[in-house]
Amino acid sequence: MEKMWSGRFIGSASSLLDQFNASIMFDRKLYREDIEGSLAHAAMLTKQGILTTEEFRQITEGLNQVMSEIESGVFEWKISDEDLHMAIEKRLTAIIGDAGKKLHTARSRNDQVAVDFRRYVLRKNLEIVDALKLLMHEVLVVASKHTETILPGMTHLQHAQPINFAFHLGAYLAMFKRDIERFESSHKRNNISPLGCAALAGTPHNIDRNMTAELLGFDGVSTNCLDTVSDRDFALEILFNISTMMMHISRLSEELVMWSSYEFGFVELSDEYSTGSSIMPQKKNPDVPELLRGKTGRVYGSLMGLLTVMKGLPLAYNKDTQEDKEGVFDAVETAELSLEILKEAIKTMQVKPHNMEKASKIGHLSATDLADYLVQKCNIPFREAHFITGKAVAKSEELKIDLSDIELQYLQEIDSRIDEDVLKFLSITNSMNARTSAGGTATLRTKEQLEYFKSFLGV
Repeated sequence: MEKMWSGRFIGSASSLLDQFNASIMFDRKLYREDIEGSLAHAAMLTKQGILTTEEFRQITEGLNQVMSEIESGVFEWKISDEDLHMAIEKRLTAIIGDAGKKLHTARSRNDQVAVDFRRYVLRKNLEIVDALKLLMHEVLVVASKHTETILPGMTHLQHAQPINFAFHLGAYLAMFKRDIERFESSHKRNNISPLGCAALAGTPHNIDRNMTAELLGFDGVSTNCLDTVSDRDFALEILFNISTMMMHISRLSEELVMWSSYEFGFVELSDEYSTGSSIMPQKKNPDVPELLRGKTGRVYGSLMGLLTVMKGLPLAYNKDTQEDKEGVFDAVETAELSLEILKEAIKTMQVKPHNMEKASKIGHLSATDLADYLVQKCNIPFREAHFITGKAVAKSEELKIDLSDIELQYLQEIDSRIDEDVLKFLSITNSMNARTSAGGTATLRTKEQLEYFKSFLGV
């Protein structure tokens, strides 16, 4: 019989079971982590006197040959081998003989897959952090050019108060910074080794878990083996972190879709990252941000899928957790591609300040400034000031002008306490720059925020 575990069985497994049970067609992505884990395990077994020096030499050379065969494409993956671990061990034994059969001493596929998958996730946490920093850098490059470019800040998707474009982009820089901190925190929290937990309860062999942890780059070893072999929190965390990051990307993508429309005209995406219509030759479609919105739902599905797999599992390992990898692999690949293409789309897009400023003259964005003027200069209670300002807005609507362009005489007809100095309060530029409180949109404060993000990135 071909199965490495077949001693207890009389009959052969059906081909249908092989197909249903096997994970080898997707978990083979972890081949490097698996071989590195085996090399560390073999080194530890040798140090502990469980393997001889000659057996260690044979195992090391054999595993390196297996690695070379996999990377050159000549390795034969067979569904009958079930999983990555069995396939590699079987090939190793075919190359070096009985020494290969000793490699699995003091470990189980339960701790083996846990260390492989954990190391993959930990590596991807840091790679995504690097990609996020590159995206932040490109956003910073664009933002640095537009600290005085005025556009309407919105609430309820209605024009609210004037802000500058760099300030708006700074909101996304803050989101991406939090994303980075989540990935880094997850890496630190989960950087512990499962190797040596064996099936669920540890092993009677005299092993050194700290040695393998150090060889594999872990900060230490796990505390409770029963938990360790069944724990997939690290996988759930990267899925949650990617989902949150993609939610932020989706929000920015939604604005890129709106901003690139004729109705807004704030930006134009480059031809490199736009598509056309099969029937309407004039179209230039923002497919990149639209697809980014759609892929957000895709990674949400991976998170909910694994949460559902884990929710009813008794301790310790259960075959259900074989369903942990495909969603993570897909979410990671989606995240990596999304970060790269969004970075390039932002890097190559054209910003249109004139259209932003033109839009800022719609919607009476300096209305709050008039109310603040009445409170500060005229000692009018805010609620009364709010009412007076409402009257001024209504008059501007009647005159078909923006409040920022209303003449003094109309304001004084509404309330005689209003003086000539009100006009500087109604200026869109002055309104934006008046918001000097910490974290505000004034150009001065915006530049401080950009310096903060540059410092965070180390640029």
